[in-house]
Amino acid sequence: MNVMMDSGRRRGLSSVLSSLSLLCVLLDLQLDGVLGATPVEIEHHLEMGRKLLAAGQLAEALSHYHSAVEGDSKNYLTYYKRAAVFLAMGKSKSALPDLSQAIQLKPDFLAARLQRGNILLKQGSTQEAREDFQAVLKRSPDHEEAHDQLSKAEELELLQEEAHEAHHRADYITTVQVLEKVIELSPWDPESRELRAECYIRLGDPRKAIMDLTPATRLRADNRAAFLKLSQLHYSLGDHHDSLNQVRECLKLDQDDKECFAHYKQVKKLSKQLDSAEELISEQRYQEAIEKYETVMRTEPNVAFYTNKAKERTCFCLVKMKSAEEAVDICSEAHQREPQNIHILRDRAEAYILLQEYDKAVEDYQEAREFDEDSQEIREGLDRAQKLLKQSRKRDYYKILGVSRSANKQEVIKAYRKLAQQWHPDNFQSEADKKEAEKKFIDIASAKEVLTDTEMRQKFDSGEDPLDPENQQGGGGREGPFGFNPFEGGNFHFKFHYN
Repeated sequence: MNVMMDSGRRRGLSSVLSSLSLLCVLLDLQLDGVLGATPVEIEHHLEMGRKLLAAGQLAEALSHYHSAVEGDSKNYLTYYKRAAVFLAMGKSKSALPDLSQAIQLKPDFLAARLQRGNILLKQGSTQEAREDFQAVLKRSPDHEEAHDQLSKAEELELLQEEAHEAHHRADYITTVQVLEKVIELSPWDPESRELRAECYIRLGDPRKAIMDLTPATRLRADNRAAFLKLSQLHYSLGDHHDSLNQVRECLKLDQDDKECFAHYKQVKKLSKQLDSAEELISEQRYQEAIEKYETVMRTEPNVAFYTNKAKERTCFCLVKMKSAEEAVDICSEAHQREPQNIHILRDRAEAYILLQEYDKAVEDYQEAREFDEDSQEIREGLDRAQKLLKQSRKRDYYKILGVSRSANKQEVIKAYRKLAQQWHPDNFQSEADKKEAEKKFIDIASAKEVLTDTEMRQKFDSGEDPLDPENQQGGGGREGPFGFNPFEGGNFHFKFHYN
């Protein structure tokens, strides 16, 4: 019995020793993966990192320096070299911890202290930057760069105080001027850029505020406030797509941010309506587009840009629909809101042309040209309006038949038949009345010929009279659509078919 028990104990002990041996082997393998890099391997990673950095292959170089740091966490140089790669990649925030670790491992490492001081200076951390430069000068009193940078840190500190004092007394112009110098010395300081953005907003220059807030969003780890402000500024300027993009960046940082989510819903709704309205215009569904822009004005009644845009595009749609009188009313209201908007002036000019008020059309195009002398569309529109005005002082085929410029062929023929019957010379007795009727009858027939012929009508609409003798090559001219005066000489008792 005792022998059997001793044998069992020996087998159990052997099993435990075997398990412990296996555990030790596994631990050795794991430790080799984390800490087992040999000096040769670490040197290989450092050498590859140096070569790749010199070749500009920063991501690959960084990977090797990561391996070097993991292989030897006590080597200050590996941290310093990895910091150099981070700086080359524009990641100063990532470089700072490595420089601090290098300094902790080797407090007299002046290159790392100088580099860290330079980063802190650019970030606007003047006190910490001064401490680093002073530490360099304590060990190397004649260090020229450290002297220069310490001087800049002291200058920056004074400028920061001056800027905040000016801001406190609401002197925003002076604050902006001082911050210009501050940001030259500390371009990576988000606080200075945010302060200057606030001043630009107060001064009524949101575009410049956007230029400062955009980099500020990248200079802080979680800058939801800047993303929201950017979105609001873009929204107020009518840049609804940019506004939507910025508020989405805020929600990426925290999808439960109440302010960002509320603003996101408003921007998304309005942006969808605006895009839909423009799509309807591109499909020439102008009445539906007008209704959509009415929805836009209800969705956002407080930001002037969107009401102005709705009025402008409604004006455009009405012109396209040939609703000339209504177009003039809406275009005039839009013009009062935006006196220098050349698109509104162009559209109102086209509405006046539809109403055959060519002098007013010329005036609108001339005013638009004053605001944009380089616009080919405005130059061509003015030229056409001037030709139509000149043409109207001779003979206007639309007025002769009493039809609008948007009249179709059937309407033209109907008006022609009625007037031709009314003014046919056979209807008059006296010679004087017949002569007057002849003249009117020829004009009526000429109007019908031009306005029922697509090519001639296009020429006339562009300001050229296709029946004007001045426009006929070789001169000679025409008396009417017949090529001769059908009423000249003898008695005329033939019948006309008014087709």
